[in-house]
Amino acid sequence: MTQQPITSLLVANRGEIAVRIFRTARALGLDTVAVHSDPDADALHVREADAAVRLPGAAPADTYLRGDLVIKAALAAGADAVHPGYGFLSENAGFAREVTAAGLAWIGPPPEAIEAMASKTRAKELMRAAGVPQLDPVDPAAATAADLPLLLKAAAGGGGRGMRVVRDLDTLKESLDAASAEAASAFGDGEVFAEPYVERGRHVEVQILADSHGTVWALGTRDCSLQRRHQKVIEEAPAPALPDSLRESLYTAAVAAARAVSYQGAGTVEFLVAADGRPYFLEMNTRLQVEHPVTEAVFGLDLVALQLRIAEGAALPLTPPEPAGHAVEARLYAEDPARDWRPQTGVLHTLAVPGGGLPGEAGGTVRVDTGFTDGDTVGIHYDPMLAKVVAHAPTRAEAVRALAHALAGARIHGLTTNRELLVRSLRHPEFAAGQPDTGFYERHLAALTEPAPDTAGRTALAALAGALAEAAPAPGAPLALRLGGWRNLRSQPQTRRYTVAGTEHEVRYNPVDPGDHPGVRILSAERHLVVLEVDGVRRMFHVKHNSNTSEVYVDSPFTGAHTLTPVPRFADPQDRTEPGSLLAPMPGTVVRVAEGLAPGAAVTAGQPLLWLEAMKMEHRIVSPASGTLTALHATLGHQVEFGALLAVVQEETPA
Repeated sequence: MTQQPITSLLVANRGEIAVRIFRTARALGLDTVAVHSDPDADALHVREADAAVRLPGAAPADTYLRGDLVIKAALAAGADAVHPGYGFLSENAGFAREVTAAGLAWIGPPPEAIEAMASKTRAKELMRAAGVPQLDPVDPAAATAADLPLLLKAAAGGGGRGMRVVRDLDTLKESLDAASAEAASAFGDGEVFAEPYVERGRHVEVQILADSHGTVWALGTRDCSLQRRHQKVIEEAPAPALPDSLRESLYTAAVAAARAVSYQGAGTVEFLVAADGRPYFLEMNTRLQVEHPVTEAVFGLDLVALQLRIAEGAALPLTPPEPAGHAVEARLYAEDPARDWRPQTGVLHTLAVPGGGLPGEAGGTVRVDTGFTDGDTVGIHYDPMLAKVVAHAPTRAEAVRALAHALAGARIHGLTTNRELLVRSLRHPEFAAGQPDTGFYERHLAALTEPAPDTAGRTALAALAGALAEAAPAPGAPLALRLGGWRNLRSQPQTRRYTVAGTEHEVRYNPVDPGDHPGVRILSAERHLVVLEVDGVRRMFHVKHNSNTSEVYVDSPFTGAHTLTPVPRFADPQDRTEPGSLLAPMPGTVVRVAEGLAPGAAVTAGQPLLWLEAMKMEHRIVSPASGTLTALHATLGHQVEFGALLAVVQEETPA
């Protein structure tokens, strides 16, 4: 750890965490340096920094994971410190050593502490010796039916990669192979271990902060139980409904874990709390967590500022500040939860979430951390998280309500997101009761992604608003055009057809009569805002036009978000594909091909044929029917575009 004041900070990361760190650095009077891959050349974190250095290439392995290039960039830009953020190189002990060897300050724990906790298997041995409770490992080779269900976990890395739940011994070997392959691809280490899978357990963690003078803070608990694919979706602080005795035992265990490795800086000790209330050590994350804002809100702290001060040698007060209130964070992703959490790519035309700033800044009870602004592109190479939205209030019920309201009122145009799922999750009775667990989405995902009541009617209103907005004259249009569009043709009904979520809708209207919408009255219609009176209630519809694709985005708290695609008069012959064609559901890289798969092979319905990796997640491409594989166009390592033909299966003819 350096004792010299830091003057210029390079953030070895991208997206919202880089933007968030730069905001604190600016507030402390530090110069800021960004690094970026080629796809990120015009990203928000680059625009926010005082200087930026290119890392040639697109894939993380060629850019953000190249520690040598990052250090070279820091020296070239005159930085004297490196903050790794989270992910990428943040828990790489070798990189931390190289940073300090280059004469730069490392904003993180000592390399020895990172190394001690880098492998989950070694960390468990260390924690067992320190008296921290944990689950006993299971030897997969000797597992029996009595050991089920099992959780397979990658020994290195995190983020849900290399994890599988096994409920049937017949699938154990296949799951081990798949978890090991995914772990090797993600972390360069294929080691996988097994432990009992705790049904309906709670994921509870303790934020710690330690200085170089022997002081260790336990900054409360966080509950991160609502997860998809073992990745967190909603987090809150403090963890609700924990007995005081359990909370104190978690603090004691977390501090013991930190002292066992002479920890310094910010870190998180994660536990699994079983339904019977017994806690078990999971792992220690030797970095800043994605969900750190909820702790900042409750304790009124800026953890990044404290990381920097600790790196400069400052001492923490002996005791932390007292917590106040409750905070809840939701991760807003560009993904479709109803379609196996499929990530979305493309232009984000609008991202407007009502909210404010960092601790100490004005902004009310809602904070928004994001790495995107209107017009930015969400690509295939990185995590699809658009923003973190955090609400803080005196009570849990108020914080949950404020967060759900902010998300429901957000305007997000251009991409499908998990916004509606987040709102429904926050308003679900089980979550409201304060007893979330890791099986929440297994039980409730189908219901949470069902179409809303009267979906057709609400979609029809959105289509009407879109048609009226499209027909409205642009601001500054000549008077003759305005009169011609709205006065001379009042009696002539207009027709507009849109495709919305795969379903075609026809809208009939004229400027003063909503046509086929009884109970609806047009109050005003402009290019970007349409106001309708629906059954006596005034409703506002925000509209965004995308001239490049002719799409129209309509967003209203009453109807939700809709993407309207005008239907062309004539179908495009290229839209037709051969029966049995397997098309890429997203841009990505072919990372696995089923063993022995080749043209002429017999396949069965639902059989996994290919695996695509996109935005840090693997997606299986399965056979649509039983039959014969007649064509295979995808090869290992092949990058494919959305809609690319991967393979063709000829369905067997019924006898």
